[in-house]
Amino acid sequence: MNKASHEKQEQLRAHLVPINGGFFEMGARTTRFPIDLDSPRRRLKVPPFLISPTTVSNQEYADFVSHTGYRTVAEQEGWSFVFYLLLQDPNRWQESPPGLPWWRKVDGAYWGCPEGPDSNTEDRLDHPATHLCWYDAVAYCLWAGLRLPYEAEWEYAARGGLTNKKFPWGSTMHTAENFLMNTWQGDFPVENTAEDGYVGTAPVTSFPPNGFGLFNMTGNVWEWVDASHGELPRQFIRPDQPFASALDQQPKVQRGGSYLCHESYCDRYHVHSRSCNDMDSSTGNCGFRTAADLETTTKS
Repeated sequence: MNKASHEKQEQLRAHLVPINGGFFEMGARTTRFPIDLDSPRRRLKVPPFLISPTTVSNQEYADFVSHTGYRTVAEQEGWSFVFYLLLQDPNRWQESPPGLPWWRKVDGAYWGCPEGPDSNTEDRLDHPATHLCWYDAVAYCLWAGLRLPYEAEWEYAARGGLTNKKFPWGSTMHTAENFLMNTWQGDFPVENTAEDGYVGTAPVTSFPPNGFGLFNMTGNVWEWVDASHGELPRQFIRPDQPFASALDQQPKVQRGGSYLCHESYCDRYHVHSRSCNDMDSSTGNCGFRTAADLETTTKS
């Protein structure tokens, strides 16, 4: 696969936000989901780095595809998982993964047709690109001359400079007047009342940014990071090759929660929350954002 031109890579890198780094308390004091390994807190030091203010949008992923001809895993396999209430006719698609009847295996679903062949992203170019597995995120990063955020970087950035808070803006989920992220309201998985304004994904710059100027670090879509689920992030590890761990085939970590998170089922919409998925798994609520080492930027 061809890499982007030097000029294009510099343009993409210039879009990233510099984060000074420093010590912080990673994780939570206690956890509702011990299997997630997001507790207890541990003190880490994160070196300076760069991170995208938003997840990669449909427009940005389309630009990558137009330059490379890349076909995602969902396109190659011919299907992806779509949340059933987003389908025009859920009864048309009956196959679900074990224990998750709200996910439907939809032929022809991929990032450009998020709900299958009769859908497109023409009116959602500023929404996060979804149906992207870990390999698809890595492919974009390699083309762009960037990388996925390391997990400690992601959480440090998500906290926005705040200490031991649950959300990028503080400890309350939303204010009395406004919702601050895109999650599920109503009765999961039967009815989403969409009080926050969105049933599915929201534009990548929806809701106020955190203290570092980063949007939607919680809610909207899960984000791949460069870590395997079995790795306890007790120290900040920077591999010589950012994607060397792609060889180990372990489930990869996702951070931030999504528009499907709800307290009754999966309240993993906190800055410390973790989940994971197989490296080749794609769903309609997962995307990614990019990052880079600060010292690798080229001075203009």
